[in-house]
Amino acid sequence: MNNIKYYYKKKICNICKIKKLDIFINENKNYICNKCYNKLYNKKINIKNPINLNKYNPKLLKKEIDKYVIGHNKTKKKISVSIYNHLKLINHNKYSKYINLYKSNILLIGPTGSGKTLIAKTISNILDIPMVITDATTLTQAGYVGDDVENILLRLIQKCKFNIEKAEYGIIYIDEIDKIAKKKYNISITRDVSGEGVQQSLLKIIEGTISSVSTFGGRKHPQQQNIQINTNNILFICGGTFNNIDNIIKKRLNINNIGYNSKKKNLKEKYNIEYKDIIEFGFIPEFVGRFPIISKLQNLNKKHFIKILIKTKNSIIKYYKKLFKLENINLIFKKDAINKIADMAIKKNIGARSLKYVIENILFNTMYNINSIKDKEIIIDKNFIKNQNL
Repeated sequence: MNNIKYYYKKKICNICKIKKLDIFINENKNYICNKCYNKLYNKKINIKNPINLNKYNPKLLKKEIDKYVIGHNKTKKKISVSIYNHLKLINHNKYSKYINLYKSNILLIGPTGSGKTLIAKTISNILDIPMVITDATTLTQAGYVGDDVENILLRLIQKCKFNIEKAEYGIIYIDEIDKIAKKKYNISITRDVSGEGVQQSLLKIIEGTISSVSTFGGRKHPQQQNIQINTNNILFICGGTFNNIDNIIKKRLNINNIGYNSKKKNLKEKYNIEYKDIIEFGFIPEFVGRFPIISKLQNLNKKHFIKILIKTKNSIIKYYKKLFKLENINLIFKKDAINKIADMAIKKNIGARSLKYVIENILFNTMYNINSIKDKEIIIDKNFIKNQNL
């Protein structure tokens, strides 16, 4: 039975007569399921069965993301479809010797605190496939001080405990990708080693190649042992704020910021980002072309902030309630307090991250004096917030 081959499509086992997905073909072209094979030959074939796609269809994926991320419905739909297709790619390419499917990398553009990284972290928690989140600001062109782009792959390999086959079907999220835009007006006196140079270095691993990665990270040299990893099926999600890209879009659409003409235009058009806008921002066409899916996240408003505070599964209010519960104290947030917190957070202009900052300051004195508090219930209302003299 040395010539056992795995068969991807469902077939009826010639022994138990049950139609199953985990079917093997022996040299006599008989179909044998994994269970019957174990009984017949007293052996086990340690091969991972395909992922249950019904569990991760796009609608169910979006429903799970909705529990943690408020707003951005169009982006969440795009992400859910792309992730679902990635799971199909894993199933197909892993077990089929015929035509390969190709990944669809994703580029997320949106203001700080809008939820780009949170979406990536949520996907990581939902899926049973490895995912790492890294930062583009540490990357430099090979040969210069900083991280080589291959170190991104090393983090994924380490996450998979050096199981290369598992890592080759993982997801990599690169944050702050806009920081590697080409530096305009960069005269050839100095090289743009953290801009266009990094874009050039990332091209191959994002599209798909056999990459050589240093076992211990850092710079590669001929004497050290390197790991070979195929990036053809690794899905890349990149996110960045892309400050002032709206001005580039307005210029392309000939929209003025002020005046009567600006009102006549449908301003929703400004959110339709095209490749030419990202190229104008400072990315080389070859790099942009590696991302067939581009989605723009909008600023969150007060209604979004209130939903983040009370409706999300990882709500900040739930976190602080749990924190006080450990001291046997019930923390109660009134509706007027939640409205006030949302108003204060919006003024910070740093997105949803400001919510934790605001609540932390509101509760600071209470938490500092926690051991001397005798009340078993603390009510946070508008007057409580006012008395904190923030």
